[in-house]
Formats: sequence, structure tokens, C-alpha cells
Amino acid sequence: MANMPQHVLLRAKNMTKRFGGLAAVNDVSIDLVRGQIHAVIGPNGAGKSTLTHLLSGDLPLTSGNIHLDNVDITGWSMERISRGGLGRSFQKTNVFLPLSVFENVLLASHFNLAQTKQAIELAKLVQHTHTVASNMSHGEQRQLEIAMCLAGNPRVLLLDEPLAGMGTQEAQRMIELLQGLKASHAILLVEHDMDAIFALADVLTVMVDGRVIATGTPAAIRADASVQAAYLGEEHD
Repeated sequence: MANMPQHVLLRAKNMTKRFGGLAAVNDVSIDLVRGQIHAVIGPNGAGKSTLTHLLSGDLPLTSGNIHLDNVDITGWSMERISRGGLGRSFQKTNVFLPLSVFENVLLASHFNLAQTKQAIELAKLVQHTHTVASNMSHGEQRQLEIAMCLAGNPRVLLLDEPLAGMGTQEAQRMIELLQGLKASHAILLVEHDMDAIFALADVLTVMVDGRVIATGTPAAIRADASVQAAYLGEEHD
């Protein structure tokens, strides 16, 4: 564990975001490490989406700081953070339906052909390179969104509910895809599918009312009585 800090790609310390008197994120610290999937769970309104907005630069911090590869990116724009090595997906599929997989990823890469081809390969969409996005299944469109995230050659991925709305087979393909990506990336995963969470997560953070109530291995979190009481419920005892 002594050499762990050198692998930290994104470190956020004491992040707080206030909307008037409401602290949507309250004094949250989190490390994202290359080779790990760090999942964040919590009930609706816990602050998970606000957390991803803060890390990606979509929302400014009220207080705290964020470092990407030891560079202080606090206050940077979303575009500048993206160029600095952070890729992000959203809760709702965010692809250009009239365009092909290749055209979508090419746009996301800012017309970098080499990165476009690499992203399509990493997202396991080579066989769909020339498929129009509107002709793809929901799960395949979510894979395309991952490819678009990868098009900027990021080191850190923030994935907001990538398995939402998927059937069992599509969810399994996405799980396998994310397991393959973690070796070369630090991944933050916000997801409601608890089976996927426990299949994927190396580290698990639980948020309630904007605060972190626990962080640890999935086994430790599953056994944590306070987490069970606050979120997981009897079905996960």
C-alpha cells in the first residue's frame, strides 16, 4: 500500500458545493487510482451526480480542491479538464443518432483519426464502425458513448449510470468492457445496479445527504451496519 499514492490520477479534497443553504456535496474527499473502479452509491439526492459535475468542471466548487495527475485543476472549465485527461459519460445517452459510430467518435476526438480507431477498438465496437447510431440497441449506444469518452485519450473516466436501462446480456457486456478498461484508467462509477456494483467495484464509497458515510472494499461496505441502515437495506444483508 505504500506505493499507492503514485498511482492516484485524480485526487479531490474537502469538496463542498452549496446551493443557497443546501450543501449538495459536503466536505467530500475521494481518490481515483489507475487500475481501480471506484464506485459511488447512495439514495436519490445523496449528491452523486453533483459529485461528477464537480469533478468534471461542469459545476464550480464552493470550497475544496481537485488535482489531476498532481496538477491543480480547481476552477478549470469542463473543456480544459477534458483536454487534461478526463472523460465523462452522462446519465442519458448523449450520441448523435443520425451519424455512424465512426462519425460520432471522430467528432468526439476532434478529428484525430488514430484516437478514433483506438477508441472504437477499446469500446469493442469495431464490427459496428459504420453502423448508424439510431440503428443500434440501447446497450450498443451506451458502448458508443464510452467510445466517445475514450476518443480524447483520457486517463480518468467518470461514468454516470452506464448500465441504466439495460437487459441482462447488455449489462454483462458493459461489465466486461469496464473490467477491460480499468487496467489503463482510473474509473469513477455511479450506478444503481447493485449486482453490477459488487461485480465491478474495487473501492466503494457510500454517500447520504451530500456526505460520505463509508469508503472501503465492497465486502467491508456490505458488512457495514450503518450503510445497511442508511442505504443497502435488508435485501443486501
